[in-house]
Amino acid sequence: MAKKVQRKNIRKSKKAQAQQSPFKIYWEKQNYLFLSLGFIVIIIGFYLMTIGPWDSVPSLIISPILLFIGYVLIFPASILSRKKKGKDVKQEEQVDSGKS
Repeated sequence: MAKKVQRKNIRKSKKAQAQQSPFKIYWEKQNYLFLSLGFIVIIIGFYLMTIGPWDSVPSLIISPILLFIGYVLIFPASILSRKKKGKDVKQEEQVDSGKS
């Protein structure tokens, strides 16, 4: 008798790969902490902008600084920060020492 060969169902494996979020691979706890810190800083900046008269020190000086820090520094840091894995660190050490 001939042996029956079982084939993998390609559709099921493609669906399983499609259901994985790209953020699950890349984003770590550190990224989410930076993102939440950015939201907190921006909320504080907008709050300081609303209190007091329009020409007060918090409205004109402190809130724009906080908003700049939140939008230009912390949000990009949350997107771009990435921990180096052991393999990446070893490759960089070899390149630095002249080995390839």
